[in-house]
Amino acid sequence: MSIRAHAFHRRTFIKAAAAAGAGLAFMPAASYARIVGANGRINMGVIGTGGMGTSHLNSLVRRREADNILVTRVCDVYRRRLNNATKIAVDHGAPTEAAGGKGPGTMEYREIIDDKSVDAVLIATPDHWHVKMAIEAMESGKDVYVEKPLSHTIEQALACRDAVRRTKRVLQVGPQGTSADGYYKARDLIGGGKIGKVTWSQAAYCRNSTGGQFNWGIDKDAGPDAARDSDGYVWWDRWLGHEHGLAAKIPWNADHFFRFRKYFAYNGGVATDLLYHRLAPLLIAITGMNGEYPKRVVASGGRFLEKDERDIPDTFMMMVDYPSEHTVVLASVMTNDVGLDTVIRGQHATMYFDGGSDTGNSGVLRIREQDAWHRQFRSNNADRVTITTRKNNEGKDEVQPRPGHAEYEVRAEGRRDHMGNFFDAIRNSAALACNVELGCATMVAIKMGVEAYRQDKVMLWDAQREVARAS
Repeated sequence: MSIRAHAFHRRTFIKAAAAAGAGLAFMPAASYARIVGANGRINMGVIGTGGMGTSHLNSLVRRREADNILVTRVCDVYRRRLNNATKIAVDHGAPTEAAGGKGPGTMEYREIIDDKSVDAVLIATPDHWHVKMAIEAMESGKDVYVEKPLSHTIEQALACRDAVRRTKRVLQVGPQGTSADGYYKARDLIGGGKIGKVTWSQAAYCRNSTGGQFNWGIDKDAGPDAARDSDGYVWWDRWLGHEHGLAAKIPWNADHFFRFRKYFAYNGGVATDLLYHRLAPLLIAITGMNGEYPKRVVASGGRFLEKDERDIPDTFMMMVDYPSEHTVVLASVMTNDVGLDTVIRGQHATMYFDGGSDTGNSGVLRIREQDAWHRQFRSNNADRVTITTRKNNEGKDEVQPRPGHAEYEVRAEGRRDHMGNFFDAIRNSAALACNVELGCATMVAIKMGVEAYRQDKVMLWDAQREVARAS
């Protein structure tokens, strides 16, 4: 059985995306999108200005001078958020009159997509809108930074990957850990045979709270029945996207709107919100910049403590087997914040990510040999491990360090941050930290984990047909 999300199939999605870009199909990208030179200013549009979107917006306006960018357009379907975002943009240089004589703020995202003065868009909407907007932006000649996860469904992720290949636009997916230098140091070591064949790895993203995860505040005056020009107005039908098959049409539900991460209708819960952060960097380290598609995924967990309106689990574990013969173990628990250390295990040595799971630009990799393979490890790491001999109490030569105890450290170094890497890719064709190939491969595995949990099945990936099925 293939994974499907309420009447949203890959064929339908691609057909809709193609129709949205039909008016541009016969125009070269350069004719409808301003070409950004190595030193040219990048005009940005921000679509979705909730908590994460506003955080991105504030970061973008602060780096206006350093990166020669300008946020010229903002969009949200909630008037209060839109008004706040518009003020931030205008206070930091956005023109008060945008295309068509309108201000920089709009509830209609297509106005930003169709604005030829906008070079790139940042998409920070709920997950179910990510790919539709991203494809339409790319079809309009724009580059895209899309928050993680890449998509809501596997079909959407594949459609986005195919659109990047077709349009040749720059698309960065948002797990910022993929810009952490430690994982690139790990890739060099693993690719160089320093720890032997990787067999399995582990990582976690755990939290705890007294109020329940994702129980964010609700504005009591908000909703579709508020006056359209009032702060409380929400364009609810557009947020749902039911006319595009993105979510089911339901009456106004404030918990769904303000706390969407509690519901499978709009995202994959802790798996897509948190474990996506862990898997994508691990795939860089183990496999490379484009990641790897899974072979088999299993999952377990449940709603053990947080038994409110949510349908996502508060405890979630998944295991991913890969065709290149290694397994990744991931855990996300919202009722205890002690998780698993990030560790990659090879036949000859174990790699520890000291200094935090993301092992950013100041963390340390610690590589420790396996006793059984200490000779092979020392041979492969002769440039990094110093071996000496000394006389023991019996006068016999003794190797130091003893077998199983040799180790060394590699320190992560400074590296361009994730958003800066996106700008460098636009201007100078720099390699993206999380390109769509990695983003899609990560999404497939994570979504298969969600479905393994929901269906209580083992999920298998058909690489030829590019579909997941329950065994």
